[in-house]
Amino acid sequence: MKKLIAGIALFGTFAIASAQTITFDKTTYDYGMIKPGSDGTRFFTVTNTGDKPLIISNVKPSCGCTTPEFSQDPILPGKSAKIKVGYNTATPAPFNKMIEVFSNDPVNSRSVIYIKGDVNANAPDPKPLTPAELKEKEKAEKKAAKIAKKEAKKAANTAAQK
Repeated sequence: MKKLIAGIALFGTFAIASAQTITFDKTTYDYGMIKPGSDGTRFFTVTNTGDKPLIISNVKPSCGCTTPEFSQDPILPGKSAKIKVGYNTATPAPFNKMIEVFSNDPVNSRSVIYIKGDVNANAPDPKPLTPAELKEKEKAEKKAAKIAKKEAKKAANTAAQK
């Protein structure tokens, strides 16, 4: 009986050790003080540090002022993907928002990331982006638009099948 229990415990430990694991480059993105109407788009990098494909099934903001975009394509072991988070910077006020990320990670099926900052008319003007930063931003925006288009197409196909 002891051997059976030990075997089950060992198998369970091995099953968890060989799974998909979600890891973030950061769990809080601080916008700092920004002007009303500023670009509210930021990116979180998600990496699969496990050895099985990681799937993000949903990204849910805590309010309508925050809009996440993500891909449900599997993230292969050792690979990364981006979660695009947009915040509506129209209203001057400090903010601290929670975003839930749901995945097939057996240990962290629900992870939480945060954005915070202060939309303030007295904020300093943003520094101009370098050419490399502009190129990276355009690349990320194109990729996010492609993902959003793909997800919209999937949703339309699913709705048409019902």
